[in-house]
Amino acid sequence: MTTPPPPISEPDPSALVCPGDKVGPCAVCQRKTHKYGPGGSPLCQWCAAPVLEKWGPGVRHTSTRT
Repeated sequence: MTTPPPPISEPDPSALVCPGDKVGPCAVCQRKTHKYGPGGSPLCQWCAAPVLEKWGPGVRHTSTRT
């Protein structure tokens, strides 16, 4: 059994360790999180978990920059 996420008023832990100009709202719940943080995701860790579970380990970011 997993623990429920904290209230929306509490930021994602990633927001606590990144510079203030890199903090923004989660695209789903609007919780403060690291904008385009680990993996380029605009989701907090609680909103990202079910999405990543559906994607599986084979999905990777492909850079389009040269």
